[in-house]
Amino acid sequence: MIMKKNIIFILCCSVMMLQYSCKKTLSALPENAKVDANTILDQKTAEVALKGAYYLLYNIPFRGTNTTCWDTHQWQPAYYAGYLTGASENPEEENRYTEAYTTNAIWEESYLTINAANGIINRVEMLPDNKFTGNRKNGILGEARFLRAYSHFKLLSYYAEWFKRDSPHGILIRDVLANLSNISKAKSSVKDSYDFILADLDFAIAKAPADNPNYYAGKWAAMALKMRVLMSSGRQTDYTSVIGIANELIQNGPYQLEANPKDIFRSKGLSSKEVIMGIKPQPNQENDPYNLSIYYSYYTAQITVGHAATKQLRALFTADDPRGNWVTGAEVPNNDKPGSCFFSKYIAVNAKPTIVSETSYAFRLSEVYLLKAEAISRSNGSITEAKDILKKIMGQAGVTDFTTISNISTHEALQLELFYEITRSLVGEDGQEWMALLRLPFSTVKTLKPSITNQAQYILPIPTNEFLTNPAIGPQNPGYNK
Repeated sequence: MIMKKNIIFILCCSVMMLQYSCKKTLSALPENAKVDANTILDQKTAEVALKGAYYLLYNIPFRGTNTTCWDTHQWQPAYYAGYLTGASENPEEENRYTEAYTTNAIWEESYLTINAANGIINRVEMLPDNKFTGNRKNGILGEARFLRAYSHFKLLSYYAEWFKRDSPHGILIRDVLANLSNISKAKSSVKDSYDFILADLDFAIAKAPADNPNYYAGKWAAMALKMRVLMSSGRQTDYTSVIGIANELIQNGPYQLEANPKDIFRSKGLSSKEVIMGIKPQPNQENDPYNLSIYYSYYTAQITVGHAATKQLRALFTADDPRGNWVTGAEVPNNDKPGSCFFSKYIAVNAKPTIVSETSYAFRLSEVYLLKAEAISRSNGSITEAKDILKKIMGQAGVTDFTTISNISTHEALQLELFYEITRSLVGEDGQEWMALLRLPFSTVKTLKPSITNQAQYILPIPTNEFLTNPAIGPQNPGYNK
């Protein structure tokens, strides 16, 4: 998947392979894990099904090989925002979604996870409490509802007018295991979409384990996800809630900022105390010829890297910011995109992939701090307090010159700088550079990404196949009707 033709081949084949590869991969899970509600009879079988749902969240079945495939979480939103680029022209970079190769990928991944989560939720709720030890029944339900909330929010963020709370163009909510009898269903309003997702998250916060391994969901990950959801919802009461959740997570959660964030990506991985939830690589994944690291690191005179950093990303790092020397690297030679650099956040160019370089990250404590600062600013709170948080995160990364931050005197200027820092800190992880860009005023968005000329480009079109299998879904998203 290094050359563009290989990328296109894999992506085109993925849809055809999806159902087969999912079945093949899940049949090989530990203890024959299968996401089948009919096999959930007690705690042991529920745990097996839950593990299968995580395998779908990790997108292991995508290639039909035993590797996590979270690359669309890493590069796809960064292309949209203008901070990663391919070796040659890609419609994703120009926000021409109807021509893009991966328009349907997030849709397909998300609904596979949602269906698995629904199978668990629907069945476990029916089982008697004595089939479970302690509070594990609620714990399993809490984790499954997190998975459902995460996937529904991913859909809301990419396929619905999440920025217009009164819009009828929300998401297709699936709350039961899908089958031929119930596949036909209309999409919900944006308000109802938010309400459904937040109800799942409130349950997960109350019931999911507080001490799960950080490659599984738990109370703290549900809190971090709720912060993202409320930031997108964007009401003043939402910002107040974000600040409160952040305070609880920072003060009472078992996490701490990494002294040097480079260590997370180059040496510590999931062992870092900053990681709230990550995506754990599969055994021997670093030796797979189509692993994640290869997109960013492998380079020869004949083959360029799959994904590189744009000159816009490189420009975000000042001379005083050491991240410029490891998040981005030297300019890619013989490239069709002049000024693009190696994206070396996960791995140095031509370095040997490792389990750490194969690890992906859904939530880190840095994001919690930055969203708190943004919520303070958007609620017209203390500029000084928000700037102090911004300086703290930049200071952890090795920045020492805070002149620009100190000189900020308006919330508008502060929110722009927070966007820049969200991008510097979280680019290429789970799409937060893209969502943070779209939270800025539309005039600013158009200035930062000139290829965006209409808010219809904030979201993707509903896949054509959905209208064939589910004619009740309703109209296509605005801007894509013909």
